Amino acid sequence: MGFLNGLLGNASQVDLSEVRKEYAQILASQEVIERAYKLVRDMFIFTDKRLILVDKQGITGKKMEYHSIPYKSISHYSVETAGHFDLDAELKIYISSSSVPIVKTFNKNVSIYEVQSVLSQYVLK
Repeated sequence: MGFLNGLLGNASQVDLSEVRKEYAQILASQEVIERAYKLVRDMFIFTDKRLILVDKQGITGKKMEYHSIPYKSISHYSVETAGHFDLDAELKIYISSSSVPIVKTFNKNVSIYEVQSVLSQYVLK
């Protein structure tokens, strides 16, 4: 079901020790990964300094784009919780330089409240 959820755009939380090893080269010194979520091949990573969106490109996924968003650039965000018939929750993040939000969908296995709490911790500083 994890693969099917990924195809449908649902995110699932991943093991932080693996993420820390794989993405150590893109972290600043003393930067700490707090949470990480995966969408099939792509990933978004919450650190204590910024949000990192990882976009694996091409058939092999060897070409990758890292989109770094400092928390101070996030102007606002919204959370839409899952309902009785719609089992997915959404997180919309608005960046101050864009009117189009970044939208991430979470399945019922991931607490949207946890993700919102991590984002709030850094945006509201």
